[in-house]
Amino acid sequence: MSSMFKKVYYHDTDCGGVVYYANYLKYLEEARTEYLSQKGIEIKEMAQKGGLFAVKCVNIDYKAPARYGDTLEVTSQISKIKNASLEFFQEVKRNGQILVSVSTVLVYIDTNFQPQAMPVDIVKKLGQPD
Repeated sequence: MSSMFKKVYYHDTDCGGVVYYANYLKYLEEARTEYLSQKGIEIKEMAQKGGLFAVKCVNIDYKAPARYGDTLEVTSQISKIKNASLEFFQEVKRNGQILVSVSTVLVYIDTNFQPQAMPVDIVKKLGQPD
């Protein structure tokens, strides 16, 4: 499991003073990118070799709001690895309180946006689910 910390800025919030719901998707994407980078998987290098991860499905449960000035912890772990896909489980927390829990399925695709088996080197770097 990995953690990323994110400070909430004014531009992240809506007219109610809480984080706009869609902004969590950006936080989650950043955290997944950091997770993969920590495993030695760089998105830019993957793209140069003709492969990318695309989001197939997101299941998100909003439990409590984050607000301007909060520091959030976004945790990421892989819960399932298949031939051409990964499933991430992520949480957004404030001082240990779970604000958002999320399951995201990513599919490995080629430049024609067709699913492909993940390259062996990526599978090895990912190891077993967390």
